[in-house]
Amino acid sequence: MESSESHGRIESFNALVLRHKAMIWHICSDYNVGKAWKTEDCIQEVLLSLWRSYGTFEERSSEKTWVWRVATNTMLMLKRKEDRSPQTESIEAVSVDEKNDELGHEKYWQLQQLINTLPEESSTVIRAFLDGFSYKEIAEMTGSSVGAVAMRIVRLKRKLRIMYERENNS
Repeated sequence: MESSESHGRIESFNALVLRHKAMIWHICSDYNVGKAWKTEDCIQEVLLSLWRSYGTFEERSSEKTWVWRVATNTMLMLKRKEDRSPQTESIEAVSVDEKNDELGHEKYWQLQQLINTLPEESSTVIRAFLDGFSYKEIAEMTGSSVGAVAMRIVRLKRKLRIMYERENNS
């Protein structure tokens, strides 16, 4: 029989996941640009990582920051693992929805693909910025100063704009 303490922990964890499910999905889908079939698998990996480390959350940072960090680190680990494995191309059906994407949606996915080409630390910083974290929160997550984060974001935005323009011959 399940103890009330264990049941309470499970309920607390489920509530945490519900509060942050949109952010978890967003992180997983951003790291899986063009690979929608993998997003659900990645979400499961993130949930496992969150569950494994749930008892160690010390509340030194906000809950949102902690969930973001665990999710991002899980995705980076999965990305490194995938980069080391042999690449195989799969044939994926293109849905009608994908064919009818609006220009804004296409630009969003193109931006995510460009971010994926950045070094790991840079892509983590710019993703945190795009996910709405403050410079202070990003500094806490990365162990940097607020000024260094601000400068890095300015440089990354400039670099991404140049990359986008080159790719689109603008």
